[in-house]
Amino acid sequence: MRYASCDTLLTAYLLLTQDQDRAVLENGALSISQGRIQAIGPREDFAGVRAQHTLHLGNALILPGLINAHTHIPMTIFRGLADDLPLMTWLNRHIFPVERSLTEEMVTLGCLLGCAEMLRCGTTAFADMYLLEEAIMKTVEGCGMRVLAGEGIFSFPSPAYADTAAALDLVRAQAARWRGHARVRVAVAPHAVYTTTPELLIACRDLAGELELPLHIHLAETREETAGCLSAAGRRPVAYCHSLGLLGRRTTIAHGVDLEDEDLDILAENGVRVVHNPRSNMKLGSGVAPVPDLLNRGVTVGLGTDGAASNNSLNLFAEMSACALLHKAVHRDSTLLPAQTVLDMATLGSAQALHWEDLGVLAPGRPADLIALDLSSPGLQPLYSPFSHLVYAASGLEVRLAVVEGRILYQDGHFFSLDYPALLKETDKIRSWVLRARRRKQPPRVSGREDADF
Repeated sequence: MRYASCDTLLTAYLLLTQDQDRAVLENGALSISQGRIQAIGPREDFAGVRAQHTLHLGNALILPGLINAHTHIPMTIFRGLADDLPLMTWLNRHIFPVERSLTEEMVTLGCLLGCAEMLRCGTTAFADMYLLEEAIMKTVEGCGMRVLAGEGIFSFPSPAYADTAAALDLVRAQAARWRGHARVRVAVAPHAVYTTTPELLIACRDLAGELELPLHIHLAETREETAGCLSAAGRRPVAYCHSLGLLGRRTTIAHGVDLEDEDLDILAENGVRVVHNPRSNMKLGSGVAPVPDLLNRGVTVGLGTDGAASNNSLNLFAEMSACALLHKAVHRDSTLLPAQTVLDMATLGSAQALHWEDLGVLAPGRPADLIALDLSSPGLQPLYSPFSHLVYAASGLEVRLAVVEGRILYQDGHFFSLDYPALLKETDKIRSWVLRARRRKQPPRVSGREDADF
């Protein structure tokens, strides 16, 4: 071993790297220095290494931290508020009316709840699109996770801005404020085709290009969205955005459910990344994204939970299981989306969907973002394939360690970067606030029709 010392040394029974060879090491070790992985290999190779902190995890599996590539993190405060509804009814009648009254305090509390939930279940980085996003960036900075944060941009006012010009100025200011931060990055995030205008989408495209930022948008989520887009613009959502120059290598679309062959070709030819949200899409009755077809065309596909109001969980282990099983059932083909492919989606694919390509793998020089699962859990016995267990058997509650940038954020029931007991005391305040806001006058709907997309 060429390194004599390190900040942290971890050892475990199994170490799953997600590197190019998808190597799995028995009795492996990993050293961390200055927030990055210094070395990785058999445990005996680290016998002489002096570490400031050593953690022998024993019968555990270390792997890269999972990456939630699409969510609305403060929507934890709406978990269970409105279930069993179509997307537009859910948005127009139950979500938009309450969001009109959002405060930075509620966004911060919701974000803290979401970060705690994700860390507990093995997620170390995420992409977020919401309102008052500056509060989310500050909260994530404080709790030690990574985020690609996008202020949701609408053609109507939000709690963060009065008009579209102010929205774009806000994103510009956020990008300047957070540029160069190690764990917080900014995206341009127009909400969807049905909540924007062609002019606004073009302005978002230009801003992303000018500032060299990723662009994140909901697209092709439902058949109703497609019908509305055809009626208003004469094109399907993907073709519509393509005609505006919105689709390119810096673009990530969330959902991608209602896609035809022509749409798939456009996405593949333009290097667009797609985030699959299977549980949310199932719960809202939106349909099933053609993930096998996307992968066959070489499209990068990440995995996301969507918000906790439409899932109702931020647990990527549940999402991996749902993803693998859903497509097998729909296509009646048990060979589709094997465990390794789905794990790739939640790590490597999601890292690319965040345009944060050095995440999602354990290798020297990469960020020290990792998690560890307790392999002595009854539901993980016996062990033949770690890939199988991660996707088909693990619940997420086996996670005993979450590390970001070399810093332990969660270990064995304890959070080290947020005060969870204090946060629990705030949940009654959250519930009371949401119920009061729900009773207030509703804002104008997206359109004159109650459940329309345009």
